[in-house]
Amino acid sequence: MRARFVVALLVVAAGLVAAEVAADVAVNVNVGAPPPPAIVLPAPPALVVVPGVPTVQYAPATQVDLFFHQKRWYYSHGGYWYVGPSYKGPWTFVAVPRLPPGIVAVPVKYYKVPPGHLKHAEKGGPPGHAKGKGKGKD
Repeated sequence: MRARFVVALLVVAAGLVAAEVAADVAVNVNVGAPPPPAIVLPAPPALVVVPGVPTVQYAPATQVDLFFHQKRWYYSHGGYWYVGPSYKGPWTFVAVPRLPPGIVAVPVKYYKVPPGHLKHAEKGGPPGHAKGKGKGKD
């Protein structure tokens, strides 16, 4: 009888240890990028067609790099790109190779902060992305 009690006690103890170990295990899958800050605007921003890229519009009066292309919004922030159904989001990370060609073709001068994928322009990137072509420098 005493042996059964010891065995039962050992089984309970082993179960408690296993539960504690399992509680310490955490799975954190970070695919893509951290979420961007929310865009807070009182109304949809006014959009202007990007010259030379007629399928893309940009929001010149906002403080963020916000573009509209084929019924979707694109937001560049912190070296990452995000896509969403509205200018308010919700935002989903999109890798640079998966950006639509129209978004990639937007010249640097239409950005508040030039995104990282355009830095290669100094080494012969897409037309209109040459070094020194920042906003107001034509």
